[in-house]
Amino acid sequence: MWSTARSEALDIGLPVPVEIRPIRSARRLRLRFDEATGTLRLTCPVRTSRRAALAWALDQRDWIEAQLARASPPEPFAPDALIPVEGGDVRIQWGPSHPRTPILVGAELRCGGPEDAVPRRVERFLKSLALERMSDDVAEFAAKAGVSVRSVAVGDASSRWGSCSSEARLRLSWRLILAPPDVRRYVVAHEVAHLKHMNHGPEFKAFEAWLFGPGVAAAKAELRRLGPRLRRIGRGR
Repeated sequence: MWSTARSEALDIGLPVPVEIRPIRSARRLRLRFDEATGTLRLTCPVRTSRRAALAWALDQRDWIEAQLARASPPEPFAPDALIPVEGGDVRIQWGPSHPRTPILVGAELRCGGPEDAVPRRVERFLKSLALERMSDDVAEFAAKAGVSVRSVAVGDASSRWGSCSSEARLRLSWRLILAPPDVRRYVVAHEVAHLKHMNHGPEFKAFEAWLFGPGVAAAKAELRRLGPRLRRIGRGR
């Protein structure tokens, strides 16, 4: 049990510290992001155990990353902007002589056509590249897992990196093409593993680790670190 007068900021593997505040009048757990202090404020009933409160906060990771993305300045796709593509920095280069369909040339993403169409063309290019890369990843992991996948699509959900339906349809965030390959492949392996176990129990975690191979914890940590920025890239103008 805690005194209602206590609060503490903890680093529990989330992108920002968590400040726990047991409140006598609280009837349920609530989480709020304080932009001024860069802290998550977790309020909970006095009789809630610390372990249960922190476990609940960790389960809200997708929501937390979405809040952080909205709180930080957007990074629009604009001429001369520096963006990550498969983990490496790439400069958007616009010019009248460049092709209308963007192309990667070394560390440059060259795009022609009307300048005001650059954001739309760059996003379309990245979505196409994401679908190509992740379709290959899905095929590789599905073959290893011995499962069939009905379809693979990309989207831009605000609170999750991927999903797997009971009909074996996978939907993945196109923003994963911005991340290093191991991070992207971890999310793909995670969703393919759900075709064997539609839960997050011990059997699922063991299968996920076997399917992805060494480095699951490192890939998850890197996704947590990069997630807020990945969600704000390409937004705004």
